Order: sequence, then C-alpha cells, then structure tokens
Amino acid sequence: MLPLDSINSGNNQVNRARAMNASFQALKSAGVEGVMVDVWWGIVEKDGPCNYNWSGYRELLEMAKKHGLKVQAVMSFHQCGGNVGDSAFIPLPWWVVEEAKNNPDMVYTDRYGNRNFEYLSLGCDHLPVLKGRTPVQAYSDFMRSFKESFSDMLGDVIVEIQVGMGPAGELRYPGYPERDGIWKFPGVGEFQCHDNYMLASLKASAESIGKPDWGCAPSDAGHYNQWPEDSIFFKRDGGWNTDYGRFFLEWYSGKLIEHGESVLTAAEGIFRGSPVRLSAKVAGIHWHYGTRSHAPELTAGYYNTRFRDGYLPLARMFGRHGVTFNFTCFEMRDVEQPAAAQCSPEGLLKQVVAAAKSAGVPLAGENALPRYDEGAYHQIVMKSRLEVEGEESMERAYEPMCCFTFLRMNERLFHPENWRRFVQFVKEIGDGKGSSSSREHEHRASELLVATKPLIQEAAAALV
Repeated sequence: MLPLDSINSGNNQVNRARAMNASFQALKSAGVEGVMVDVWWGIVEKDGPCNYNWSGYRELLEMAKKHGLKVQAVMSFHQCGGNVGDSAFIPLPWWVVEEAKNNPDMVYTDRYGNRNFEYLSLGCDHLPVLKGRTPVQAYSDFMRSFKESFSDMLGDVIVEIQVGMGPAGELRYPGYPERDGIWKFPGVGEFQCHDNYMLASLKASAESIGKPDWGCAPSDAGHYNQWPEDSIFFKRDGGWNTDYGRFFLEWYSGKLIEHGESVLTAAEGIFRGSPVRLSAKVAGIHWHYGTRSHAPELTAGYYNTRFRDGYLPLARMFGRHGVTFNFTCFEMRDVEQPAAAQCSPEGLLKQVVAAAKSAGVPLAGENALPRYDEGAYHQIVMKSRLEVEGEESMERAYEPMCCFTFLRMNERLFHPENWRRFVQFVKEIGDGKGSSSSREHEHRASELLVATKPLIQEAAAALV
C-alpha cells in the first residue's frame, strides 16, 4: 500500500515524486509485483459534480508502469482521517460535504445525534441527494470516468479495482469511529442507523411484519466504549438473542448487504469485459470475538454471533458479482491480544477462510497494522497457506491466497533491518513457505540489502 497522501490534494500531483521513484525501484528489485493506491473521491472530483481531474493519478500510474509494477486501484469514496493508521486528512468533495451539511441525514448517525462524515449513509443510496444524482450514481459515474481515462492501462498496469463501500474503504458501518476519541479499543461501538432515512426503513420493515413497535433501534445497547456484559442488549443472554433483536440485526446487516449489492452491481456493469478483477474489503473485527454476541461485529453490520455465521452471506454476495473477498488481520496472533477482551483474530480469519471457500470466492489478505518484525511476517506466511479441509480431515489440504497487500510503504519500511526482513518475507510468501528462517532467503535478503542500499536510503530520507 502506498502512502495515503501519495497524491497532493492541493495541486493534484504526485507527492514526493523523487521518493516514489526510488521506492518503486527498490520494491521491484525485492520481487514485489505491484502497489495499491487509494483513488480519492475527495481529490478527483473536488472541483464540482462530474468534473474529474485524473492528472495526479496518471502521473503516478505512469511511474508504476515505468518500473514494471502492477497497480491495485481503490475506488475510495470515503474520507481519509478518523480511522486506525490515517496519517492524512482528505475529506469528501467539498460540494458533497456542503450537501450533507444542508441535509445531515445523508451521513451515518448514532443514537446521540453524532453525525459521521466519513462516508454517506447507505440510507440515501438511491435518493437524488447529490445535486440530482443518487450516491450510487455518483460512485458509478466516478468509476466509469476512471475506466475511460485509464483504458490504455487496464489489465496491463491496472490489474485490480477494489470498490470502496464504507469507512476505510470497508463494507461496514462506522460503528467504531476513532475521531476525537469517540471510540477506543476494545469498546463494542454503536449502531449507526439514526439518520431519518435509515429510521424510516426500519419502521417500514417492522410494520411490514405487523410489529410496528419494533420500528426503532435498541435503546439498551450501551455506548461506544462499554464491554458486552455492561450492556443489556449485548450481554450473554441479552436482547440480541430475542425475537426483536434478531429482527433488528437481520434488518441492519441486510441493509449493508443491499448496499454492497447496489455498488457492486454498478461496478460489475462498468468493468464487465475489462481485463481487471474486482475486489471488496471486509473489516477484521476480532475483539470480543469469544463472547456470544460478538457485539463489535454487530454494530459494524456483520450479523455474526456464536449461533450465526455473518460472513457467509457477505461471501455469497461477493460471489454473485465475481468479486475477490479482501480481508485483514493476517499478521495478528491471539496470544498478542488482551485476553480480557476475548480477542481472536486467528479464529475470525479461520471463519472467513471457510466462508470464502464455501462461497467459491477467492480470498486476498492484508495486515491490519504496519509491522516490520519477524513474528508478524512469519504469521502472515503461515496464514497465507489457507487450510481448505475441515479439522476432522486426516489429511489437511492447503492453497495459497490469491494476493497479499502489505501495509504500508513508508520511511520505516526502508530502514535497513526492516528492509532486510521485508525482502525475506516477499520471497517466502511468494514461495508459499511456512518458515521464515531459511538460510537461502536470509542470504538473498542480505545480498539485496547491499545492492539496494542507495535506493532505500534515498527513499527513507525523502519519505520522512
């Protein structure tokens, strides 16, 4: 992954072009196949509706092409800033923000009335709230313009389009926003369905089944930083496991899947026949995974509990559109997490792998946090060998994930010892090895460290 601010939002040019060139050359020499870049809605269409400026991205993609690197382009319809690792602030286009300020129900809202401007509420997906266009139409027009502007690079340089569908580009609600300290790990988060569009949908759904009194969100789900047992709704035998709770969670998660269907249907139609693959990203919400309610997953829109698989419906929806399932937290181990919060990134990953396999969709991986230590690299290599047989099988079978994208290219990556470990990791994950200590790979990494020393020194200095 390239830096979030690879394109200057002011002049629409490549930021730190000298560093980018040196970095690309070093990455290519290490055996990296390509780079991922966020294509920000707030940069490209900032001058007005349907007024697209792709100049900075053209410059960047030409640079990648020159160095023989492939590109994963992320259609980033969200705000940069307010999530884990966000080191830059790139808002939605000013005219979108202006419309949302005039009509605050266009953005996600919690039960206290806090508005979240990271991403437009899916409640208005099909309403003409953007100067006569619906949000889905605006996303479609953006993707169509991208396809037309870079038709000469599709399949050759640009090999994947990742379709952003929520905060941080992930298909989810902003249940755990970090901005202004609203949420802190490992809080359960809060439901984001209190804008008038979402509430109207909930009310209509309740009335349609003859339960008008169910047409409101839970009032006993606690607040962002509570733990499940501190909340009446999320505790062991709480409201989540009642008839009303099941109705609400089906509706809440169902709206998220409907949103995914709408945006991916548009993307599939636009890129049909193009030599690029489509992907979409799901968040790795691993805290309180060991509880019955899985509260943080529920507030984010994943109806996953001890009694229900919330990832299979997502995987099947991706399968209907030929979309790769992109998942994170591959570097995390259960033993590294706070035991009291019953975290299980490994258990969650295992469940997602099974869901993807069942739905017949390819699985791609990312690390959740920028780490450059051998333990994290070893874990990624091990987990990249996806187990495809159940635990009851006498002989387990493995297959590689289709792609892994490393977070992130920055000056820390190019520190000599970090770079040496990274080069070794690239070789091992490419070979599908399960060990990170082979002498052959260590020797290769040491040799490349010497050969690329001038490049990584230049890249590290220029990226600071």
